Amino acid sequence: LAWGPGDLLDDEAAAISELERIPVPTLVRPVSPISDLRALSSLRAAMRSFRPDVVHTHSSKAGILGRFAARLVGVPAVHTVHGFGFTPLQAAPMRFLYRTAERTMARFTDHFVTVSETDRLRGIELGIFPPEKVTVIRAGVDLGRFRAAKDGDAVRERLGVPVGPPMVTQVGNFKPQKAPLDFVRVAAAVQKQHPDCWFVMVGDGPLRETAEGLAHELGVEDRMVFPGWWSDVPGLLAATTVSVLTSRHEGLPCSVVESLAAGVPVVATAVDGTVEVVRSEDNGLLAPSGDIAGLARSIGRLLADPGLRDQMAVAARDGLEDFDRDLMVRQQEDLYRWMCSHSRS
Repeated sequence: LAWGPGDLLDDEAAAISELERIPVPTLVRPVSPISDLRALSSLRAAMRSFRPDVVHTHSSKAGILGRFAARLVGVPAVHTVHGFGFTPLQAAPMRFLYRTAERTMARFTDHFVTVSETDRLRGIELGIFPPEKVTVIRAGVDLGRFRAAKDGDAVRERLGVPVGPPMVTQVGNFKPQKAPLDFVRVAAAVQKQHPDCWFVMVGDGPLRETAEGLAHELGVEDRMVFPGWWSDVPGLLAATTVSVLTSRHEGLPCSVVESLAAGVPVVATAVDGTVEVVRSEDNGLLAPSGDIAGLARSIGRLLADPGLRDQMAVAARDGLEDFDRDLMVRQQEDLYRWMCSHSRS
């Protein structure tokens, strides 16, 4: 594993004894020509030393540098698209730049993986890859761990949320993509009709302080908890009444899959891969992106109808087989074997 250290991945990587770790300190998220060239040099040197059979890249920056280094060394490369780098939040010139970069890097890519059918079709339509060079492999979740979620009361105690009142939860980065400020606005709207409801925003990121300030401004800070990153997500979901995702765009939201596996109905924005997981009026409810009133109505509807929540909780656990972690691993292994045999033929 080659990665830019200094984030949550550090501890996870250190815990896997079978993993050979190659930290690349110059592999950073911001664009920096000097750091990027150094990172490219480090990746190329690591590949020449390690001689992998396949290089698999993720994310925009690592995807560009990793695939370029693989081409320089002569190693086949596969890239997973977790949602494209060009998004509706960007200005048109920036979207064009990112689309052009994706098309350019496709020449250095032997195969693509998308986590959603939406992105597979979008990539084909935009000419980023042909149909024969892309495979859909869902982001995998340890379904058994979430289906066995329990100890919700203990988690509420740690959060400072009383046992009994409803608790609405969102898990995700505090970045524009996830629209965390929308969640705060939704919470303020819901609380007007359900004053006993509590709201929990798990995660961290550049908009966290702004979100906390908005909660104070809208008068919901006394009922809103910002615990940062939370390792016991199954326990958190066991304490949750309704799970929410306010994203403006997505690849395939693992937090939604985890919520459904735990039997928690989901209210989410109808964007990208989310609509491939949430079946509106079955295991959850969908609203247009940015529709604060619509999201609030959907949450309020579930809070007011325990029977509907129970019905959706049962449906939530069904139809998740494609998102099983073990299946994802088998599919990735099959792809690697195919690429190895293809590169030697």
